[in-house]
Amino acid sequence: MKQGFTLVEIMIVVAIIGIILSISVPSFIRARETSRATACQANLKQYDAAKQQWAMENRKNISDPAPENSDLIGSTLYIKVTPQCPNSGTYNLGDMNSDPACSIGTSLSATTTAWHHILIR
Repeated sequence: MKQGFTLVEIMIVVAIIGIILSISVPSFIRARETSRATACQANLKQYDAAKQQWAMENRKNISDPAPENSDLIGSTLYIKVTPQCPNSGTYNLGDMNSDPACSIGTSLSATTTAWHHILIR
């Protein structure tokens, strides 16, 4: 009797591996994209908190221009290291009456409490 696997057995194993991959790969891709979106949201919240602190400390109101990155990012400022978008987007601070946003479409959720209303009008 010969030892080894038959062609049919090998084809069945390859088919099972293919089925497992076809089920799991989309889940892994979706998890990676969700993770990137969550990281982007966290960066936007960090920018928003820094912008809010800057506005309060400098007594800014809604009609004043928004801060520049150099006003917020530095070793002695509100954010120590420039946040990087995990999807290679760029962050826009927006004006004093809007939330920061990312060029890939991520923004702070509608459930986030806006702080603009506390600025002096």
